[in-house]
Amino acid sequence: MYPLKLLMWAVLGWSALGVMGVSVSLARGERRKAVHGLAWLAGVWVVYLGVLAGVSLMQPQRVLAVGEEQCFDAMCFTVTGAKTVPGFQMQGFQLRDGSRLVAVSVRVRNRGRDGAASDERVSAYLVDAQGRRWKQLQGVGGAGLRARMAAGESMMSEPVFKTAEDARGLGVVLTQGRWQTGTLVIGDSDSLLHRKTVVRLNDEMMNEVDK
Repeated sequence: MYPLKLLMWAVLGWSALGVMGVSVSLARGERRKAVHGLAWLAGVWVVYLGVLAGVSLMQPQRVLAVGEEQCFDAMCFTVTGAKTVPGFQMQGFQLRDGSRLVAVSVRVRNRGRDGAASDERVSAYLVDAQGRRWKQLQGVGGAGLRARMAAGESMMSEPVFKTAEDARGLGVVLTQGRWQTGTLVIGDSDSLLHRKTVVRLNDEMMNEVDK
């Protein structure tokens, strides 16, 4: 993935220089030269976005098992397990609407060699076999996925999700969201039109209620 990220940055850098060149041409009244420059810029981006979309649509979804690590630059995340949590253990959640609480255990690790780091963009949500999606509940689950830690340090986070009671085939998706550079990296899980990487949980695990 690193070479493809470098390619993205190279295209962005070349585009920035191209825009500057077009601006200079317009300022000098060189309209024909400016139009030529804009045509090159448009052509390169049409090709790049076409390749990005094609790869996103053709690549199969990456499915990870519990215990497999997923990294975003220096920060790495490993789903180690999940459990159903009785509503009475979570203040404010009575679960009278046919739903349930699912707590997912995630090990967060800073694989960097120096300095503290965190990923302020990462978030998690659950999906099921029907394609339904549930966001993380805020204010519960202890240390968050975005906690800052020193190089080489790791910690456990336990985000909690409120899902439908009949949800089966649950999976955990970790993402940095839409508005970030990964959106333009060919083959990245967060790139345009790409199916998100999912950590598949098993239904037997969900039947183990935390008491």
